[in-house]
Amino acid sequence: MRKLRNEELDRLTVKQYHQSAKIPVAVILDNIRSQNNIGSLFRTADAFRLEGMMLCGITSTPPHREIHKTALGATESVHWEYFRETLEAVSRLKSEGYRILAVEQAENAVSLEKLSLDIEGKYALVFGHEIRGVEQAVIDRCDLCIEIPQFGTKHSLNVAVAAGIVIWEVHRKLSGMLKR
Repeated sequence: MRKLRNEELDRLTVKQYHQSAKIPVAVILDNIRSQNNIGSLFRTADAFRLEGMMLCGITSTPPHREIHKTALGATESVHWEYFRETLEAVSRLKSEGYRILAVEQAENAVSLEKLSLDIEGKYALVFGHEIRGVEQAVIDRCDLCIEIPQFGTKHSLNVAVAAGIVIWEVHRKLSGMLKR
């Protein structure tokens, strides 16, 4: 085995990325406090060619040195918008036909591996504050909560790690939609 060089990876340019088809998935960040997590989420959104990110409340916005450090340029490719209140972003996306899915441990949450998605649907994934999670008022407006199965002693994962797991699974279930 030989590690591939960057030029062998056949990645899109930022211009090609902007012109390419996206998976109909948006990410809503509900008061994420760590700029490193925000930057990591930008990279994940870029990697899976999501429609965009809604940065809400205390969530920092680009340009920011700490976001840039982990985003590694993904803030230039991924479309993003800022909302003072998370519920504004939820309302907007609902009005555009998105199903809103909070990633949270909640009553009647669907375990990630059992999540069923309509290939014709549009989805928004809500990820919450690193300590408090997704606000209850936001959960109240969601169509569904998704829970990642966990088997250790801790009750949560880092938000960027959780997002990577969920986005991968959603992408896998909707992957027939993307063509290069």
